Amino acid sequence: MEGMSTSLAKLQQALTVEARRNYPNLQGQTARFADFVCEQLAILRLTLMPNPSIRARLSQLADGFARYEALTPPERATLIDGLLGLMPYLSGPRAEVALSAPTGMLNPADASRLASRVREQAPEYARQQTPRPAAVQPAAPQPQAPAKGAAPRAAKPVAGEGLDQAVQWVKGVGPRMGETLAKLGILTVRDLIGHYPRTHLDYQSRTKIRDLKVGEKVTVWGTVRKVEAFSPPRKPNMSIMSVTITDGSGSVTARWFMGKANRFQLEQFKKRFPVGGQVLMSGEARHDEYQGRLFFDRPELELLGEGGEEDSDSLNVGRIVPVYPLTEGLHLKGLRKAMHTALDTFGPLIKETLPQEVVSRCELIGRREALAAIHFPKTMAEKELAHRRLAFEEFFWLQLGLAFRRAQLRKTTEAIALPANGELTNKLLETLPFTLTGAQQRVFDEVRADLASAEPMNRLVQGDVGSGKTVVALLSLLVAVENGYQGALMAPTEILAEQHHKKFVEWLTPMGIPCALLLGKQGKRERNQYLKAIASGYTPIVVGTHALIQESVEFQNLGLVVIDEQHRFGVKQRATLRTKGRHPEVLTMTATPIPRTLALTMHGDLDVSVIDELPPGRKPIQTSWVTGKGRKSAWELVRKELSIGRQAYIVFPLIEQSEEMENVRAATEEARTLQNEVFPEYRVGLLHGQMASDEKEAVMRAFRDHELDILVATTVIEVGVDVPNASVMVIENAERFGLSQLHQLRGRVGRGADQSYCILVTSASSEATKQRMQVMVATNDGFVIAEQDLKLRGPGEFLGTRQSGLPDFMLADLAQDTALLEAARKASFELLASDPDLARNPHVKAELYRHFRSNLGFLGIG
Repeated sequence: MEGMSTSLAKLQQALTVEARRNYPNLQGQTARFADFVCEQLAILRLTLMPNPSIRARLSQLADGFARYEALTPPERATLIDGLLGLMPYLSGPRAEVALSAPTGMLNPADASRLASRVREQAPEYARQQTPRPAAVQPAAPQPQAPAKGAAPRAAKPVAGEGLDQAVQWVKGVGPRMGETLAKLGILTVRDLIGHYPRTHLDYQSRTKIRDLKVGEKVTVWGTVRKVEAFSPPRKPNMSIMSVTITDGSGSVTARWFMGKANRFQLEQFKKRFPVGGQVLMSGEARHDEYQGRLFFDRPELELLGEGGEEDSDSLNVGRIVPVYPLTEGLHLKGLRKAMHTALDTFGPLIKETLPQEVVSRCELIGRREALAAIHFPKTMAEKELAHRRLAFEEFFWLQLGLAFRRAQLRKTTEAIALPANGELTNKLLETLPFTLTGAQQRVFDEVRADLASAEPMNRLVQGDVGSGKTVVALLSLLVAVENGYQGALMAPTEILAEQHHKKFVEWLTPMGIPCALLLGKQGKRERNQYLKAIASGYTPIVVGTHALIQESVEFQNLGLVVIDEQHRFGVKQRATLRTKGRHPEVLTMTATPIPRTLALTMHGDLDVSVIDELPPGRKPIQTSWVTGKGRKSAWELVRKELSIGRQAYIVFPLIEQSEEMENVRAATEEARTLQNEVFPEYRVGLLHGQMASDEKEAVMRAFRDHELDILVATTVIEVGVDVPNASVMVIENAERFGLSQLHQLRGRVGRGADQSYCILVTSASSEATKQRMQVMVATNDGFVIAEQDLKLRGPGEFLGTRQSGLPDFMLADLAQDTALLEAARKASFELLASDPDLARNPHVKAELYRHFRSNLGFLGIG
């Protein structure tokens, strides 16, 4: 065992060093970090003989480390955290039953041979899928499954293992189904019970087909009369599946429209629902305008068998039944049965995790009761109570974890106090050609109070397009200068950095305060002059891009860092800028309005200030919505504005034309058409994300300097482009953008004193499109728009695909459960106020550690 312990110690040391260095994939003496870990995991998988849970987890981690080079730093951190969490189960007393005696000790030659064996077996491990982010800590090792033909083991908890034992020991699961469940990240009994239904079907009450009404969610029970599966000749890339059922009172058809299916898939669909079979169908009835009859679009359909209800057990009919997310090889009825057995067998082991005073004060049902009811509720009211309890729990652990982390960081992070004496800030306010709005003054007061405190500042300033965040940033930087420190503002693009610098110079020159600008494109001579001025302290305020974090940049005494559009920078980049000084304060800003629920979720450990008032004199942008036929009126407005010296943006969703999106216009092709056919007398430029950085900067500079009249672009102009002379924004295929994105694009105009216009052009006329366009026409308030966007599209689409920083909620709904989130936040803050270190609530601290360690890669608790 000594050899194995040494190998594990080296592996753990490598993981720790890699994490401390911020995940660079370090080069070791013989191999890079990821290659070394892959080899060690190969050895472990062959020398350790744990239960399938541990073995599957090792395989999944090996697959992750094989892709390590392509992962982002947060993804690398989560991967390393997962392996560190597994280490206790690979060493010490708990590992003794898992080690095979002949291979317990390894010499280098044996290790090399074992690694070769694993490479030969690579396809087996390559089929393993990465577990969902919410997977709990792996189960402790179990004895091996009984040999084929042996009597099955009783599905009772192993002493000391509880809910963390392998899912295969649940009666009716076994090794084969256990492997299938592992594809969903279900490795333990705890995982299984936490695999919540995606919906429930009320099979207690059924509706006759003749009584169906449009828009009602109902369940009908009938006999399969016809099954069809085909691809329409005119739409070869689409397949239509349909099942028609009858119940004696009438017939109705269920339809599924999907991407092109091959002949085998079509035939398999037909076999699933044999003619004459009894089915339960649950969904919402809709009206077919072409055929003049009702139909179901993508309903839940469940086969009962030819004998009908008599052939089905009580878990699947005559009650409210759960419908779960599935994977290939996993069947709904089998999963329902396994879930019911797990709850019956392991239910007594489910303990309350929330503090009892929180459960009572918030009027929640118990955890054990909630888990039983979320899977198999007796009534819909019971299901709602379970949903409320478990959704609250998801919010509570997130809010408690963020608050706890903030409290711990405040204890361990040094901070400098920067009291505002008004020497420079008052002077700036006196020389500005405008007066701060009430919102700007309020937010600056909040920032000023943070800077004066001895605790580190954790504040995010949100401001809608044109709300005046720049002057608040400069006032904050001047507070640092008043205290003898330097201040730096980092922006994501050179154009935005130049805009900030231009404003700063305009406002600071009358005060005699120099301001430096650091950009990657600068010549050596100019850059060296700035570097000397910054290092000597002659220049107290610096504006720049990523160039600020280069090694050559040295500050004499950096006291405050302002990061604009903070979501455009990585964690490592923001942290690197902080290392340029001794514990400088950090203020982050964003122009993207975020609904309160999302702000509490994504930035729950920050104080959030909102500049929710526009400066006086700004005219609201006049927004109109037209379909493709109304495009001519848009061109007439553009021509009218250009004729009086204004400029215009025309935005498209695609760069190049796509065959799969026939009705979606692309920037490259349309730019040529606009220049040659529509506006030949004007200068048209093109800007998109695939252009080189210097090329993009050149085009934007040309537009800003009015060397171009029309800028055809993609969403690359969404944030930070300020051209006051631009007065028209035309957005083609507006239905393909989210509301918040449309608002950001619209905000590129209306930045001067002249009236500005935004025209939304759509090719779709669905009800959802109408709703969204009407919101844009009705309001210019970015926060109202963001709230509507969240309600209409949900948090996933609102933020974009798998936006970093937002945890996966299995039940909680950020758009619908606002009150629940507020209650959970209040409860978590009250708990920490009375017990800051959770010393009086050790079970809560343990659960917090388990939850964050497994779900969010959260380190450093306790």
